[in-house]
Amino acid sequence: QVQLVESGGGLVQAGDSLTVSCAASGRPFTSYGMGWFRQAPGKAREYVAGISKNGANTNYAESIKGRFTVSRDNFKNTVYLQMNSLKSEDTAVYYCAATTLWIGIIIGQYQYWGQGTQVTVSS
Repeated sequence: QVQLVESGGGLVQAGDSLTVSCAASGRPFTSYGMGWFRQAPGKAREYVAGISKNGANTNYAESIKGRFTVSRDNFKNTVYLQMNSLKSEDTAVYYCAATTLWIGIIIGQYQYWGQGTQVTVSS
């Protein structure tokens, strides 16, 4: 089993950049594909990005493609989500998640979840 702890959320202005991180502990980090999801108030949790176990493959939701970048450091057991050109509609709680698959692209493929970190974008 893996434990996930997100950090780096905060309040930013529209157009700003922010990077959120997720530190993993427990089983070897390279055992898991990793993903980022977000949930805005009153909305369902949605997929944002995924990255494969070795970091070679990534996948993005259309709504953030070109603005967000997912990466991982397998020596630091950490996955990152760099967010550029933030918009008010990016306001949400951001969650990282782990899957035993090479890479996950839908929410049902992820078995382990962090507690989330709030990102608020003011317009």
